[in-house]
Amino acid sequence: MSFLFGMIINEVPHFGIYFLAASTALAAGQGDLGSTGARVTVAVAALTSLALAYSFWLGTRADRPVTRALDEGLGADWRDHVTTPLRRHRPWARILLTPAYMARRDVRVVRNLSYGDAGRRNLLDLYHRRDTPQNAPVLVYFHGGQYSRGAKSREARPLLQRLASQGWVCVSANYRLRPETTFPGHQIDAKKVIAWMREQGAQYGADPARLFVAGSSAGANMAGLCALTPNDPRFQPGFESSDTTVTGAICFYGFYGHYFGTPPDEPAPPMQPQGYINPDAPPFFIAHGTNDALGTVEGARHFAAELRRTSRNPVVYAELPGAQHNFDLFRSPRCEAVVDGVDAFTARTLAP
Repeated sequence: MSFLFGMIINEVPHFGIYFLAASTALAAGQGDLGSTGARVTVAVAALTSLALAYSFWLGTRADRPVTRALDEGLGADWRDHVTTPLRRHRPWARILLTPAYMARRDVRVVRNLSYGDAGRRNLLDLYHRRDTPQNAPVLVYFHGGQYSRGAKSREARPLLQRLASQGWVCVSANYRLRPETTFPGHQIDAKKVIAWMREQGAQYGADPARLFVAGSSAGANMAGLCALTPNDPRFQPGFESSDTTVTGAICFYGFYGHYFGTPPDEPAPPMQPQGYINPDAPPFFIAHGTNDALGTVEGARHFAAELRRTSRNPVVYAELPGAQHNFDLFRSPRCEAVVDGVDAFTARTLAP
């Protein structure tokens, strides 16, 4: 319930303040604040506004844990190795006024490209800069939804638009859902997207040798598993020869555990994706909220700790105070801080 009722207002609480202030001003202008009930209502609105302001303040401070995570995961001198410019300030005008508006003038979205034979569940949207720069790094993104719902045009759009504006080629893909398929059907689709980018990305300026995989919630699970099982024939039936290695993985509010939906009379597959952790795991960026009501923060901590214990490559784990599930739906202060963190993480990973 906390997730359902707080999913939007937790990220854009200032719009709640705008609404309460405007409705109170309207009531005052109409002379409707004279009764005891009206004064009590105004007092409740004032207290609610204070709570919303606190929530907004927590979001504005998300850059601090992100910066700490980068320093801990990449080393305090990581900035000395980054040659591309990083954004110094979040876009406060957009955050305060138009957080749901995602489009950028310099980004083109090519919708509903087919990467498989499962109809609309095997379609992807491709984001690239209108001038189509060549040798562009690639981001492949998978949505959440507990493997049973969701679509490619919902989460992480601030990240997709931002990276595309900087010259990346980004794709957000649908994949088959329950009950149409079960594990490993979703994972096979994810691998097909990577294989498609290897084969088709060059026509959009992509350099598939620099390919990051990302996801939110169940999509983070899939992204992590893609990163930990490169070229694994179990997840590439019929396209075993395709190269599905990745440069790095980005996981937002992931579910890290046994696959949900496993029939009770069947043995569960290994814990995902931590059951596949190995020393050759690529660099990981993991972001999770302390107030996540669907994918526990304890699970994210455990996954990050296991990766650090085993992998030879960097692991960045950013724990976001006050963040709920789905913190990447809007251009909120918190989401933009995480996007800045991803920008820094990928820049350092790609640096020579």
